[in-house]
Amino acid sequence: MPVAARLALAAGLVAVAVVCFLFLFIEGTFAFAFERRLTVLGTMVIVAFAHAVGTVVFQTITHNRILTPSIMGFDAVYILTQTLLVAVFGGSVLAATDGMPKLVTQTLLMVCFTMLLFRWLFSGRNGSIHVMLLVGVVLGLAFRSLSDFLQRLLSPSEHDVLATRLFGRLTSAEVGYLPLAGAVCLIVGAVVWHRRYRLDTLLLGRETATSLGIAHKRELTVMLLLVSLLIAMSTALAGPMTFFGFVTAMLAYQFAGTHRHAVVLPMAFLIGLLTLVGGQFVMEHVFYASGMLTVVIEFLGGAVFLVHLLRKGSL
Repeated sequence: MPVAARLALAAGLVAVAVVCFLFLFIEGTFAFAFERRLTVLGTMVIVAFAHAVGTVVFQTITHNRILTPSIMGFDAVYILTQTLLVAVFGGSVLAATDGMPKLVTQTLLMVCFTMLLFRWLFSGRNGSIHVMLLVGVVLGLAFRSLSDFLQRLLSPSEHDVLATRLFGRLTSAEVGYLPLAGAVCLIVGAVVWHRRYRLDTLLLGRETATSLGIAHKRELTVMLLLVSLLIAMSTALAGPMTFFGFVTAMLAYQFAGTHRHAVVLPMAFLIGLLTLVGGQFVMEHVFYASGMLTVVIEFLGGAVFLVHLLRKGSL
Protein backbone atom coordinates (compact mmCIF):
# COMPACT_ATOMS: atom_id res chain seq x y z
CA MET A 1 0.00 0.00 0.00
CA PRO A 2 1.39 3.47 -0.87
CA VAL A 3 2.55 5.66 1.99
CA ALA A 4 -0.08 8.30 1.27
CA ALA A 5 -2.82 5.68 1.40
CA ARG A 6 -1.56 4.41 4.75
CA LEU A 7 -1.60 7.90 6.23
CA ALA A 8 -5.05 8.53 4.76
CA LEU A 9 -6.35 5.28 6.25
CA ALA A 10 -4.97 6.16 9.68
CA ALA A 11 -6.44 9.67 9.45
CA GLY A 12 -9.82 8.23 8.43
CA LEU A 13 -9.88 5.85 11.40
CA VAL A 14 -8.98 8.73 13.72
CA ALA A 15 -11.81 10.85 12.26
CA VAL A 16 -14.33 8.04 12.81
CA ALA A 17 -13.11 7.52 16.38
CA VAL A 18 -13.33 11.25 17.13
CA VAL A 19 -16.90 11.52 15.78
CA CYS A 20 -17.99 8.48 17.80
CA PHE A 21 -16.34 9.79 20.94
CA LEU A 22 -17.86 13.28 20.64
CA PHE A 23 -21.42 12.50 19.54
CA LEU A 24 -22.47 8.97 20.50
CA PHE A 25 -24.14 7.82 23.74
CA ILE A 26 -24.69 11.31 25.14
CA GLU A 27 -26.86 11.32 28.25
CA GLY A 28 -28.25 14.49 29.77
CA THR A 29 -27.49 17.94 28.43
CA PHE A 30 -25.75 17.84 25.06
CA ALA A 31 -23.85 21.12 25.58
CA PHE A 32 -22.38 20.00 28.90
CA ALA A 33 -21.41 16.53 27.66
CA PHE A 34 -19.97 17.88 24.41
CA GLU A 35 -17.86 20.49 26.23
CA ARG A 36 -16.47 17.88 28.62
CA ARG A 37 -15.69 15.45 25.80
CA LEU A 38 -14.06 18.22 23.79
CA THR A 39 -11.76 19.01 26.74
CA VAL A 40 -10.84 15.33 27.08
CA LEU A 41 -10.22 15.16 23.33
CA GLY A 42 -7.92 18.18 23.51
CA THR A 43 -5.96 16.51 26.30
CA MET A 44 -5.65 13.31 24.29
CA VAL A 45 -4.43 15.21 21.23
CA ILE A 46 -1.67 16.87 23.26
CA VAL A 47 -0.65 13.66 25.04
CA ALA A 48 -0.64 11.64 21.80
CA PHE A 49 1.41 14.28 19.99
CA ALA A 50 3.92 14.73 22.82
CA HIS A 51 4.57 11.03 23.40
CA ALA A 52 4.48 9.99 19.73
CA VAL A 53 6.76 12.72 18.39
CA GLY A 54 8.96 12.73 21.50
CA THR A 55 9.54 8.98 21.41
CA VAL A 56 10.25 8.79 17.67
CA VAL A 57 12.77 11.65 17.88
CA PHE A 58 14.34 10.21 21.04
CA GLN A 59 14.79 6.81 19.45
CA THR A 60 16.38 8.48 16.44
CA ILE A 61 19.01 10.38 18.42
CA THR A 62 19.79 7.33 20.60
CA HIS A 63 19.73 4.85 17.68
CA ASN A 64 17.63 2.47 19.77
CA ARG A 65 14.02 1.38 19.18
CA ILE A 66 13.61 0.17 22.78
CA LEU A 67 14.36 3.37 24.68
CA THR A 68 11.73 6.00 25.47
CA PRO A 69 12.08 9.51 26.96
CA SER A 70 10.82 8.15 30.28
CA ILE A 71 14.24 6.54 30.75
CA MET A 72 15.59 10.04 31.40
CA GLY A 73 13.68 10.11 34.68
CA PHE A 74 10.77 12.42 33.81
CA ASP A 75 8.28 10.22 35.63
CA ALA A 76 10.57 9.95 38.65
CA VAL A 77 11.04 13.73 38.89
CA TYR A 78 7.28 14.29 38.60
CA ILE A 79 6.49 11.65 41.24
CA LEU A 80 9.14 13.00 43.60
CA THR A 81 7.88 16.60 43.36
CA GLN A 82 4.29 15.52 44.00
CA THR A 83 5.36 13.33 46.92
CA LEU A 84 7.48 16.07 48.47
CA LEU A 85 4.57 18.51 48.29
CA VAL A 86 2.29 16.11 50.17
CA ALA A 87 4.97 15.04 52.67
CA VAL A 88 5.86 18.63 53.58
CA PHE A 89 2.55 20.50 53.30
CA GLY A 90 -0.12 17.79 53.53
CA GLY A 91 -2.58 16.24 51.10
CA SER A 92 -4.63 19.39 50.61
CA VAL A 93 -1.68 21.20 48.98
CA LEU A 94 -2.17 19.38 45.66
CA ALA A 95 -5.60 20.85 45.06
CA ALA A 96 -4.67 24.23 46.59
CA THR A 97 -1.68 24.71 44.27
CA ASP A 98 -3.34 23.55 41.04
CA GLY A 99 -3.05 26.19 38.37
CA MET A 100 -0.94 27.49 35.52
CA PRO A 101 2.07 28.41 37.74
CA LYS A 102 2.29 24.84 39.02
CA LEU A 103 2.05 23.40 35.49
CA VAL A 104 4.80 25.69 34.23
CA THR A 105 6.99 25.05 37.31
CA GLN A 106 6.71 21.26 36.99
CA THR A 107 7.51 21.43 33.30
CA LEU A 108 10.54 23.65 33.84
CA LEU A 109 11.83 21.39 36.64
CA MET A 110 11.75 18.33 34.40
CA VAL A 111 13.30 20.15 31.45
CA CYS A 112 16.05 21.63 33.64
CA PHE A 113 16.82 18.19 35.07
CA THR A 114 17.37 16.79 31.59
CA MET A 115 19.44 19.71 30.34
CA LEU A 116 21.64 19.79 33.45
CA LEU A 117 22.23 16.07 33.01
CA PHE A 118 23.06 16.64 29.36
CA ARG A 119 25.48 19.52 30.07
CA TRP A 120 27.14 17.56 32.85
CA LEU A 121 27.69 14.31 30.99
CA PHE A 122 27.74 15.24 27.32
CA SER A 123 29.58 18.54 27.14
CA GLY A 124 33.05 17.07 27.44
CA ARG A 125 35.20 15.74 24.63
CA ASN A 126 34.48 12.16 25.61
CA GLY A 127 30.83 12.74 26.40
CA SER A 128 28.41 9.98 25.41
CA ILE A 129 24.67 10.04 25.21
CA HIS A 130 24.63 6.41 26.36
CA VAL A 131 26.46 7.36 29.57
CA MET A 132 23.93 10.13 30.05
CA LEU A 133 21.07 7.67 29.61
CA LEU A 134 22.62 5.26 32.10
CA VAL A 135 23.03 8.01 34.69
CA GLY A 136 19.45 9.10 33.99
CA VAL A 137 18.25 5.57 34.74
CA VAL A 138 20.22 5.46 38.00
CA LEU A 139 18.96 8.87 39.12
CA GLY A 140 15.43 7.88 38.18
CA LEU A 141 15.68 4.78 40.36
CA ALA A 142 17.06 6.89 43.20
CA PHE A 143 14.20 9.39 42.90
CA ARG A 144 11.63 6.59 42.85
CA SER A 145 13.19 4.96 45.91
CA LEU A 146 13.08 8.26 47.78
CA SER A 147 9.47 8.76 46.69
CA ASP A 148 8.53 5.26 47.92
CA PHE A 149 10.18 5.95 51.28
CA LEU A 150 8.31 9.24 51.73
CA GLN A 151 5.02 7.68 50.66
CA ARG A 152 5.35 5.06 53.40
CA LEU A 153 5.48 7.88 55.95
CA LEU A 154 2.21 9.41 54.77
CA SER A 155 -1.14 8.82 56.41
CA PRO A 156 -3.58 6.60 54.47
CA SER A 157 -5.76 9.57 53.48
CA GLU A 158 -2.79 11.59 52.19
CA HIS A 159 -1.47 8.56 50.31
CA ASP A 160 -4.84 8.11 48.60
CA VAL A 161 -4.86 11.76 47.53
CA LEU A 162 -1.32 11.43 46.19
CA ALA A 163 -2.01 8.15 44.39
CA THR A 164 -4.60 9.82 42.14
CA ARG A 165 -1.85 12.12 40.78
CA LEU A 166 0.68 9.37 40.06
CA PHE A 167 -1.21 7.77 37.18
CA GLY A 168 -2.12 9.14 33.78
CA ARG A 169 -5.41 11.07 33.98
CA LEU A 170 -6.81 12.02 30.60
CA THR A 171 -10.26 12.92 31.88
CA SER A 172 -9.33 15.38 34.63
CA ALA A 173 -7.02 17.91 32.95
CA GLU A 174 -8.03 21.55 33.34
CA VAL A 175 -9.31 23.22 30.19
CA GLY A 176 -7.26 26.32 31.02
CA TYR A 177 -4.04 24.33 30.58
CA LEU A 178 -4.78 23.27 27.02
CA PRO A 179 -3.95 26.53 25.19
CA LEU A 180 -0.43 26.67 26.67
CA ALA A 181 0.20 22.96 26.12
CA GLY A 182 -1.19 23.19 22.58
CA ALA A 183 1.02 26.18 21.78
CA VAL A 184 4.09 24.30 23.03
CA CYS A 185 3.19 21.31 20.85
CA LEU A 186 2.67 23.49 17.78
CA ILE A 187 6.00 25.28 18.21
CA VAL A 188 7.95 22.10 18.90
CA GLY A 189 6.16 20.30 16.08
CA ALA A 190 7.05 23.06 13.63
CA VAL A 191 10.73 22.92 14.63
CA VAL A 192 10.84 19.11 14.41
CA TRP A 193 9.07 19.11 11.03
CA HIS A 194 11.53 21.68 9.72
CA ARG A 195 14.38 19.40 10.78
CA ARG A 196 12.81 16.13 9.59
CA TYR A 197 15.46 15.61 6.91
CA ARG A 198 18.22 16.17 9.46
CA LEU A 199 16.60 13.47 11.58
CA ASP A 200 16.75 11.14 8.57
CA THR A 201 20.46 11.91 8.31
CA LEU A 202 21.04 11.26 12.01
CA LEU A 203 19.77 7.71 11.47
CA LEU A 204 22.88 7.06 9.39
CA GLY A 205 25.17 7.45 12.40
CA ARG A 206 27.41 10.16 13.82
CA GLU A 207 30.27 9.84 11.36
CA THR A 208 28.06 9.73 8.29
CA ALA A 209 25.87 12.59 9.48
CA THR A 210 28.92 14.72 10.24
CA SER A 211 30.42 14.01 6.83
CA LEU A 212 27.14 15.14 5.24
CA GLY A 213 27.36 18.52 6.96
CA ILE A 214 25.22 17.92 10.07
CA ALA A 215 26.47 19.48 13.32
CA HIS A 216 25.84 16.28 15.23
CA LYS A 217 26.27 17.55 18.78
CA ARG A 218 24.17 20.66 18.16
CA GLU A 219 21.38 18.61 16.61
CA LEU A 220 21.38 16.22 19.57
CA THR A 221 21.19 19.16 21.98
CA VAL A 222 18.29 20.77 20.13
CA MET A 223 16.36 17.53 19.74
CA LEU A 224 16.87 16.49 23.35
CA LEU A 225 15.61 19.88 24.52
CA LEU A 226 12.51 19.58 22.33
CA VAL A 227 11.81 16.03 23.50
CA SER A 228 12.27 17.10 27.11
CA LEU A 229 9.82 19.96 26.65
CA LEU A 230 7.18 17.73 25.03
CA ILE A 231 7.32 14.92 27.59
CA ALA A 232 7.60 17.28 30.55
CA MET A 233 4.55 19.26 29.42
CA SER A 234 2.53 16.10 28.82
CA THR A 235 3.53 14.62 32.19
CA ALA A 236 2.70 17.82 34.07
CA LEU A 237 -0.65 18.04 32.23
CA ALA A 238 -1.93 14.46 32.39
CA GLY A 239 0.47 12.47 34.54
CA PRO A 240 3.16 9.91 33.67
CA MET A 241 2.68 7.33 30.91
CA THR A 242 5.75 5.14 30.61
CA PHE A 243 5.01 2.69 27.79
CA PHE A 244 2.50 4.59 25.64
CA GLY A 245 5.18 6.28 23.54
CA PHE A 246 7.05 3.01 23.00
CA VAL A 247 3.97 1.20 21.67
CA THR A 248 3.02 4.16 19.48
CA ALA A 249 6.47 4.46 17.92
CA MET A 250 6.77 0.71 17.36
CA LEU A 251 3.40 0.54 15.59
CA ALA A 252 4.22 3.66 13.56
CA TYR A 253 7.36 2.09 12.11
CA GLN A 254 5.43 -1.10 11.35
CA PHE A 255 2.56 0.63 9.53
CA ALA A 256 4.59 3.41 7.88
CA GLY A 257 6.75 0.94 6.00
CA THR A 258 9.61 3.45 5.88
CA HIS A 259 12.14 5.15 8.14
CA ARG A 260 11.53 8.64 6.74
CA HIS A 261 10.42 10.99 9.49
CA ALA A 262 8.10 12.83 7.11
CA VAL A 263 5.95 9.68 7.26
CA VAL A 264 6.79 8.15 10.64
CA LEU A 265 6.08 11.30 12.69
CA PRO A 266 2.50 11.88 11.46
CA MET A 267 1.83 8.14 11.50
CA ALA A 268 2.94 7.91 15.13
CA PHE A 269 0.71 10.83 16.09
CA LEU A 270 -2.31 9.34 14.31
CA ILE A 271 -1.79 5.91 15.87
CA GLY A 272 -1.34 7.43 19.31
CA LEU A 273 -4.48 9.55 18.96
CA LEU A 274 -6.46 6.58 17.62
CA THR A 275 -5.34 4.49 20.59
CA LEU A 276 -6.41 7.10 23.13
CA VAL A 277 -9.69 8.18 21.51
CA GLY A 278 -10.78 4.68 20.52
CA GLY A 279 -9.64 3.23 23.82
CA GLN A 280 -11.47 5.88 25.83
CA PHE A 281 -14.67 5.31 23.83
CA VAL A 282 -14.52 1.56 24.43
CA MET A 283 -13.66 1.93 28.12
CA GLU A 284 -16.52 4.38 28.70
CA HIS A 285 -19.31 2.70 26.76
CA VAL A 286 -18.37 -0.99 26.72
CA PHE A 287 -16.61 -1.63 30.04
CA TYR A 288 -17.96 1.44 31.88
CA ALA A 289 -14.52 2.20 33.30
CA SER A 290 -13.68 5.64 31.91
CA GLY A 291 -10.76 6.28 34.25
CA MET A 292 -8.96 2.99 33.56
CA LEU A 293 -7.62 3.63 30.05
CA THR A 294 -4.13 4.71 31.10
CA VAL A 295 -3.84 1.73 33.46
CA VAL A 296 -4.76 -0.65 30.63
CA ILE A 297 -2.36 1.06 28.22
CA GLU A 298 0.50 0.85 30.72
CA PHE A 299 -0.23 -2.83 31.46
CA LEU A 300 -0.47 -3.86 27.81
CA GLY A 301 2.42 -1.58 26.85
CA GLY A 302 4.63 -3.15 29.51
CA ALA A 303 3.74 -6.62 28.26
CA VAL A 304 4.51 -5.63 24.65
CA PHE A 305 7.79 -4.07 25.79
CA LEU A 306 8.89 -7.28 27.52
CA VAL A 307 7.91 -9.46 24.57
CA HIS A 308 9.72 -7.16 22.15
CA LEU A 309 12.81 -7.05 24.36
CA LEU A 310 12.92 -10.85 24.73
CA ARG A 311 12.56 -11.31 20.97
CA LYS A 312 15.23 -8.68 20.25
CA GLY A 313 17.56 -10.15 22.86
CA SER A 314 19.22 -6.87 23.87
CA LEU A 315 18.71 -3.14 24.37
